[in-house]
Amino acid sequence: MNLFKRAWWRLTAHLGKTVMLVGLFFVICTLVLSGFLIQSAAARAADSAKNSVGAVATMQLDLNALIDSGRMQQGGGGTPGMIGTEGDLRRSLVDKICKSSVVASCNYMKDGVAAPTDQVKLHQPVPAPAGQDSGGVDFFKADGIRDLDAVKDFRNGDSKIVAGSGIKPDSKSDMVVIEERVAKDNHLEVGDKVELNANIQNPDGRLSTKETDFVIGGIYRNNTADTGTYVPPMMAPSNQIYVTPDGATRLDGKKVGADGGVIKEATFTLRDPGDLGRLKQDAEAAGADLEIFPLTVNDKQYKTLVGPINKTADFASVTVWLVAIAGTVILALIIASNLRERRKEMGVLLSLGEKKPRLLGQHLVEVMACAVLAIGFAAGASQFLSQAIGDRLLSGEVSSANEQAANEAAKPDPSDPTGGANRSDEPEVEPIDSMDIRTGPADIAKVGATGLGIAALATLVPGARVLRLNPRDILTKGD
Repeated sequence: MNLFKRAWWRLTAHLGKTVMLVGLFFVICTLVLSGFLIQSAAARAADSAKNSVGAVATMQLDLNALIDSGRMQQGGGGTPGMIGTEGDLRRSLVDKICKSSVVASCNYMKDGVAAPTDQVKLHQPVPAPAGQDSGGVDFFKADGIRDLDAVKDFRNGDSKIVAGSGIKPDSKSDMVVIEERVAKDNHLEVGDKVELNANIQNPDGRLSTKETDFVIGGIYRNNTADTGTYVPPMMAPSNQIYVTPDGATRLDGKKVGADGGVIKEATFTLRDPGDLGRLKQDAEAAGADLEIFPLTVNDKQYKTLVGPINKTADFASVTVWLVAIAGTVILALIIASNLRERRKEMGVLLSLGEKKPRLLGQHLVEVMACAVLAIGFAAGASQFLSQAIGDRLLSGEVSSANEQAANEAAKPDPSDPTGGANRSDEPEVEPIDSMDIRTGPADIAKVGATGLGIAALATLVPGARVLRLNPRDILTKGD
């Protein structure tokens, strides 16, 4: 008799056992498919996060590497303790690296200071305590930057332009952006020409000043209020001014050369956190010595975004494996019990000349039919179940991540007298808190392969043991 007919008669004649097998397969396949769907949603979210924030690679001088290389004194004219030109990061080099295809945007910064003049005085609401020497800090902190929008306070929203415009890559070299409180104290407006004192180090080691002309191109407001206590002027957020990289070079008392001068560090926002290797190749091709000026990636934003959802996906992956293994074991035990119950049926069929592979094939067809039905039901139910499970798990991971971030942010920094102005150079981002669950053909194919694999394994392992016996042993001994 055809083994498919026998399988059909068996399934329809014992509906209770058939429904039980279909139900068990449904639970297994639904949980497995839900795990696959959560993993797929997490992968899509990670790809989206890569495109939205990328990662920031920083290039700056590694002084220890320069010392170990033995080239420090070569650029300093042999003077001990002088870094020299070998430790200079040139703007012209960075501009070449900025053209790399993996760089979404770039910025660079040059530290500097500017001494106040009669025209532009420091904002100092609380004077220094009597007898305290404030020498060495009565300056504006003047940072030369390529793009003001890329500066951390402006990215975070802690500072914003309230008049004029910010510094851009094509801004004029004499442009300066000052804080609103300094502008009010000195009655300055956008378009005013001002003079700041450049600090010049003479060959004999003495410092002198030189008045340098600037034009106020923008006025910004910093959200950090005055503390009500004395803060060294150069450390107060209100005394932070921004100039172009050329402007910072002029405040050093130097002329701007064809190479654009020296900068402190450069940052490159990558299109994908995994593009660091390609960026390094492009940097070396541009002439950068990555031992002296290493490239390091800060992918904190990306990890903040995808951290909770990746943990949810990892849990789903573990669940898939546990369910698959446990389901195989349980099904194997159930099928082994079924085979023992049907020992007389198998013995009669074998004595009538039925081949052992066909007899085993009948049991396999029965289990496979139950699995196929269960996979179809699971495909319809998993969309809703995985959405509910995924959202619940993700909500717990997001809450845990937010609590951890809040605890870290609440820790005071005793070395920061500015009231929090020296926070990490990273914009705040919120973790991904929702999942986009989609049931696709690839997911159905994966759960189908998993379900049928479980069915085959759970049938063949116990079935092979029974079919090793001959008909007489099955009918007389049972096992």
